[in-house]
Amino acid sequence: MEETLKAEQKKACANCGAELKFKPGSHQLKCGYCGYEEFIEPAKSSFEELELKHYLQVVGDNAYTETIDLLHCKNCGANQHVEENFKSLHCVYCSEPLIREDVEKEGWILPGAVVPFKFDNKKAIAVFKKWVDGIWFAPSKLKRAALDSEGLHGLYVPYWTFDANLFASYQGERGDHYYETQRYKTKNGTQTRQVRKTRWSRASGSVDGFVDDILINASEKKRREIPAGIARWNMKELVPFNSNYLAGFVTEKYTISLKDGHHLSFQKAKNIAYNWIRRDIGGDTQRIHHADIKLSNETFKHILLPVYISSYRYKNKEYHFYVNGQTGEISGKHPYSFWKIFFLVLFIVLIIVVIAIFAQ
Repeated sequence: MEETLKAEQKKACANCGAELKFKPGSHQLKCGYCGYEEFIEPAKSSFEELELKHYLQVVGDNAYTETIDLLHCKNCGANQHVEENFKSLHCVYCSEPLIREDVEKEGWILPGAVVPFKFDNKKAIAVFKKWVDGIWFAPSKLKRAALDSEGLHGLYVPYWTFDANLFASYQGERGDHYYETQRYKTKNGTQTRQVRKTRWSRASGSVDGFVDDILINASEKKRREIPAGIARWNMKELVPFNSNYLAGFVTEKYTISLKDGHHLSFQKAKNIAYNWIRRDIGGDTQRIHHADIKLSNETFKHILLPVYISSYRYKNKEYHFYVNGQTGEISGKHPYSFWKIFFLVLFIVLIIVVIAIFAQ
């Protein structure tokens, strides 16, 4: 296929010929063998906001601008692109082996921007280990997993972002609280209390403004959902897409189409509009009976955001741990060691028994 992603043209070290990989926290490529470093050339222009209507109606929902090599995980369905030559690799989500011979070429809308990784695998392991060390009753296998550099993978996660001018006209009611003194009888006689009530008045009007970077996770599988606790990135650090930032990391292809992503973004825009309307109505509480929401001048970007992921199996159950590759925030569910809890409870019971014996 003639149209191939520029990322497939690997950068070789000018000193020893080995493959260069992106150095997190910089704008450089680094050779892992001889230490040679090379700057990533800055983009001549900033990343582009693409016109949404044009893409959906003219170019087409499934249109693409480049092709990319993808490895499809047969176990969990994740589509992963690896920006390096590798002999063996495991799925970042479920740890199942991926086979190089299974590579398929697929089209994608080329990313417009990327937030590069801010720190390397060693720092991510340190963050993960500190988190695990703070977990009471964590299984010993989990503590060992926190030290396994092979089990932690850097992944660029695909997202859609949408911008638009938002206008909404509304009808509703404004509620203002007031208090009345009520008398009530008790065994000790008549007493008074303050009862809150709400005075409602009609409200109508309109709100408008610019909605910037509505973020939609473009990976639809529930088992691959990035926890909300770490899914916060500083979008001011977005840089124009350059495939060199992917070198040495795994990139997941979006599975939520642009059309579906746009539909999800409208739901978020609706929530934003309702917040604006409540603020415009004012008072202590509000009722919104009707809101006519319109978006105009809509644009979008396909962006990649950095996450470190570790997959861990304990008693036939799969656990995922996530480290935000920009902020270092960590999130994950973890198992508890039955025996550690059992022996702690047994120890406490023995102490109570000993105290009771000496107290007699």
